[in-house]
Amino acid sequence: MTKTSKSNLFFVNGQNFAFPFLLVTTLFFVWGFCNGMIDVMDKHFQEVLHLSKSQSAWVQFAHYLGYFLMSIPAGWLASKIGYKWGIIAGLCIVALGGFWFLPATHINSMMESGAVSPTGAFIAFLAGVCAIATGLTFLETVANPYTTVLGDPGYAATRINLAQSCNGLGLILGPIVGSIFFYSRDAHGRSTGSETLYIPYLGVAVAVLLLAATFYFAHVPEIQTPDEYPEDSSAHDLSHSIWAHPHFVMAVVAQFFYVAAQAGIFSFFINYMTAEPPPIPASWNGTMASLAAHAGPLGDWLHGWFEAGKTGGLLLTDKGASNLASVAFLCFLTGRFTGAGLLKKFSAHRMLGVYGFSNVVATLLVFFKLGWLSVVCVFLSYFFMSIMFPTIFALGIAGLGVKSKKASSFIVMAIMGGAVMPKLMGYVADLFDMSRGFIVPMFCFAFVAFYGFAWPKLSKRKALDVMPVSAGH
Repeated sequence: MTKTSKSNLFFVNGQNFAFPFLLVTTLFFVWGFCNGMIDVMDKHFQEVLHLSKSQSAWVQFAHYLGYFLMSIPAGWLASKIGYKWGIIAGLCIVALGGFWFLPATHINSMMESGAVSPTGAFIAFLAGVCAIATGLTFLETVANPYTTVLGDPGYAATRINLAQSCNGLGLILGPIVGSIFFYSRDAHGRSTGSETLYIPYLGVAVAVLLLAATFYFAHVPEIQTPDEYPEDSSAHDLSHSIWAHPHFVMAVVAQFFYVAAQAGIFSFFINYMTAEPPPIPASWNGTMASLAAHAGPLGDWLHGWFEAGKTGGLLLTDKGASNLASVAFLCFLTGRFTGAGLLKKFSAHRMLGVYGFSNVVATLLVFFKLGWLSVVCVFLSYFFMSIMFPTIFALGIAGLGVKSKKASSFIVMAIMGGAVMPKLMGYVADLFDMSRGFIVPMFCFAFVAFYGFAWPKLSKRKALDVMPVSAGH
């Protein structure tokens, strides 16, 4: 891939689209922040409503259901009303979902008097989760393809990865904010999370309405890119369909498997870290205790990270593993930023293939239970996952022109993989152990790597900024 000028990143046809890009990038933070609070919410409902883990998983189901139900309508509507109004519509739906948590909290308070059952209270909160997810579907369906057209086509993958870096920042901050309000306690140590759970969502609702107003007054150009796969008179109906383009069809499948792998690893990170790493020598116990007692804020943060194992060594507690999850997401965010830089120099499909293969190796080494090497590989898997979603997205809609919005809706719908595959990973882990469960994402990453390396043949293009080799399919 030949890329000659950094200024081409936000320039196309002599126009500078840096400001629209920065404005759209805020949307990536919004859905990253909302998604980041979801996993924190599960544990809250387990404790307050006395739900099992499988029952609390309805939170995830409601979240993914919103994406599944709205992805195609969002793509259709966005193609009719354009990027700007599609974004505003999505933000307004997110605001409605956020405001719904106020009456949901009131419904939950009626549970104490017996007027509402725990199931009814739970459903009220799930309705808000699903409503917010439908709004986020609009944002993802519109914002992802929009970033790819705000500059030189050769930098499409770079721009979408830069924007997705804000998504990673939201993923880190969302759980922190959620934990403050979902797990708050009064002076007597009693949980007040059900009374304060609405606060962050109310804040989200107000913030997205202000953001919608900003988009309303801002210049958000409607950029029409040419369809680089023109209709073939001998097969008019076939060439007109997005399903006639193998690089798009396989992108939907690749995205399904990527999100499946990501959701599985994210979901079972704490389970792995508390069960699989080798015990830390007991001789470290005095050092840990001294550090916790004399290191000030750092000591407070480290307090409760470890507990004595059956063999006398130290093992990570749930708290320690939860804090390490932030380190893992930092690896993910680092991968996003460095990946965006590398995508300026190397072809997007090759980068995806290399990162996919790297994660095949990393998860296989976790499967083999190689001690601390396997633990390091779990963190490496976060790093190599970083560029996959946005890069698959950019490769999947390449050259589709006006059909990109419709195509993006199906790629977003592939997020349903996150609701399906983790159950299989958990099933394998229940039969054997958590390390063996990593064989499931390994096969998912293998398909992602295959898609990356096979993309030139599927798309009949040499790279993102190169026209198709032939006129049609």
